[in-house]
Amino acid sequence: MLSDPIFILGVLACFAVLIILMIGIGSFAKGGEFNRKHSNRLMRYRIIAQAGAVIIIVGYAYYRSRGGN
Repeated sequence: MLSDPIFILGVLACFAVLIILMIGIGSFAKGGEFNRKHSNRLMRYRIIAQAGAVIIIVGYAYYRSRGGN
């Protein structure tokens, strides 16, 4: 599994979602100018990254269920 590039891409996509989420939650908690300017944009980026991660994970599961190595 760890040698499969699609699996690695899925893991990296999940980490990207986590990083964006942590930055967004941190900015909500801190407040201030950065939060006012970028909070909605960060959450939109999170949703896009999360959708990409789900697509990659579902694609990987489908590929493996069809007998992919």
